[in-house]
Amino acid sequence: MTFQEIIQQGIPTELPSIKPYEITINHAPKRKEILSKTEKELAIKNALRYFDKKHHTILAKEFAEELMEYGRIYMYRFRPDYKMYARPISEYPGKCEQAKAIMHMIQNNLDYAVAQHPHELITYGGNGAVFQNWAQYLLTMQYLSEMTDDQTLTIYSGHPMGLFPSHKNAPRVVVTNGMMIPNYSKPDDWEKYNALGVTQYGQMTAGSYMYIGPQGIVHGTTITVLNAGRKIAINKEDLSGKLFLTSGLGGMSGAQPKAGNIAGCITVCAEVNPKITEIRLSQGWIDEKITDLDLLVERVKKAKASKEVVSIAYLGNIVEVWEKFAEENVYVDLGSDQTSLHNPWAGGYYPVGISFEEANEMMSSNPDLFKEKVQESLRRQVNAINKHTAKGTYFFDYGNAFLLEASRAGAEIYKDSKGDFCNQKVLFSLGEETERWAYPSYVQDIMGPMCFDYGFGPFRWVCTSANPSDLEKTDAIACKVLEEIKKNSPEEIQQQMADNIQWIKGAQENKLVVGSQARILYADAEGRTKIAEAFNNAIKSGEITAPIVLGRDHHDVSGTDSPYRETSNIYDGSQFTADMAIQNVIGDSFRGATWVSIHNGGGVGWGEVINGGFGMVLDGSIEAEKRLKSMLFWDVNNGISRRNWARNKGATFAIKRAMQIEPKLKVTVPNLVDEALLHNLFN
Repeated sequence: MTFQEIIQQGIPTELPSIKPYEITINHAPKRKEILSKTEKELAIKNALRYFDKKHHTILAKEFAEELMEYGRIYMYRFRPDYKMYARPISEYPGKCEQAKAIMHMIQNNLDYAVAQHPHELITYGGNGAVFQNWAQYLLTMQYLSEMTDDQTLTIYSGHPMGLFPSHKNAPRVVVTNGMMIPNYSKPDDWEKYNALGVTQYGQMTAGSYMYIGPQGIVHGTTITVLNAGRKIAINKEDLSGKLFLTSGLGGMSGAQPKAGNIAGCITVCAEVNPKITEIRLSQGWIDEKITDLDLLVERVKKAKASKEVVSIAYLGNIVEVWEKFAEENVYVDLGSDQTSLHNPWAGGYYPVGISFEEANEMMSSNPDLFKEKVQESLRRQVNAINKHTAKGTYFFDYGNAFLLEASRAGAEIYKDSKGDFCNQKVLFSLGEETERWAYPSYVQDIMGPMCFDYGFGPFRWVCTSANPSDLEKTDAIACKVLEEIKKNSPEEIQQQMADNIQWIKGAQENKLVVGSQARILYADAEGRTKIAEAFNNAIKSGEITAPIVLGRDHHDVSGTDSPYRETSNIYDGSQFTADMAIQNVIGDSFRGATWVSIHNGGGVGWGEVINGGFGMVLDGSIEAEKRLKSMLFWDVNNGISRRNWARNKGATFAIKRAMQIEPKLKVTVPNLVDEALLHNLFN
């Protein structure tokens, strides 16, 4: 059968042969056993719904073995034999170009060069899934190959519920992931209901088909490190000779060393998984690998002395590095952590003192002990970090729930009213946060006030031709548009414009593409709209040879409500509400998005965040031009208006400017209160 025929077949009527378990592939860790006997039977019953009854006897036994061995039913037998990657859009079967573009994006998320655990359909973050099992993938691709321009496919946590009649201007796909009743949104609820096969953790861009490999976070990390460097600069000096210490080389965190190189510093990134370390080394995302702490100290001192720009992976535990650098008096200028602490008990964080293999065994065989080890490790890590920050290190939480889980572990991650480290929440006076961690979230301190409040966030696009020359053309178009906008931009956003122009000019040289021919940069509503319009015109003229998919990370101005990350610089109490993310997806869906997604969970964990995303296909048509202008304006200004209402100074500036540009926009602006009026009201 041809590739097209296999896609159109969907779930095969006859059982394919059993696939061998490939030990060379980076696999998801075994999930802990959490189902009762009755629930295990229900999980098998749920899985068998996808298959003809004649196969149930064979598959029931097979799926039971998978459930016991891996803690999940992945249906490995049904994994396709063809290579998984983003093919040119012309190679996909179908009646609808938008549907073909979505197939292109799905396969990119499962590309072995992109996905963290491809055989388990997990793209990044340890549990960020595109689908729960291979039957869902096969059925979804079949539905997309059959879809017309007046149908919409609904996806319930990986399960394709079906094609429904709609209309040409409706979204082609609507995705929900993990949308639990609030009382069933604790970490163990994910373990239970995912094992039952009824929900999944879509992360942010995994379950919405918008992941573009580590490039997506390379840019955000570059901007973060550059701005962190500006915060610690004494005389506006750059980052040369300065050390950035962090951890994690997985799907998202793997971007850190590359970003450090672009930002111009020394980066040391610890990772316990030898397979992923080798992958990043082979991809050129790290320059060197070191396995000995004494050699690491010597190498860093040499790099500091010569102000070398270099990225070094330490194969081992980050706690050991923080402690060793403290002992050897190695000064750390910038510090962070990007282990997947949103998923601390199932492979997101590995405790110090036990091997990688022992940890993988312990997390499923003795989860209570594993949790103790993780929390003990976090306390040690924080103690070591505190020693460094006492000497002047600038440490920031990188939105991975590090501060949250460290506080839950009893680490000395708070500061009391005297400024001393402690492990107890301390209430502060009016107008400040109700609990003060010792260190800020990077959104709270850097990205929120410097980027999101002004409407700048991670705008991205994918050339569905899979042709590098098309991507090169889009880079040039985007650069030209930004340079033109910058000429008349207000002073408040000049630095953002300059950083992104520099980024896009160096994009080809930095070899950022892994998987699809994709690009990312930070842009506001004006920038996104004008770049998208220029792309659409280039497709119309034939300069670009196939449709372009627009999207963004959910980690953006409007897409995500997350009190410990995206909305951590909102202090009016609404950081614990999720109106913005829900409004964002609803508004995108009727303003022209090709597909929309809404998820429970993301970079900070299940039950801690609601985030929404979109995809939009540009095909050179007048209709696409109308859709992009309507949707992109809303997609950004929804979040700016909310941030403005929270009394964020930059957002109020940005929304007033947006109202001047668009007369139809009328947003409520807050009246500021004299704090002195409030001090004695309740004494």
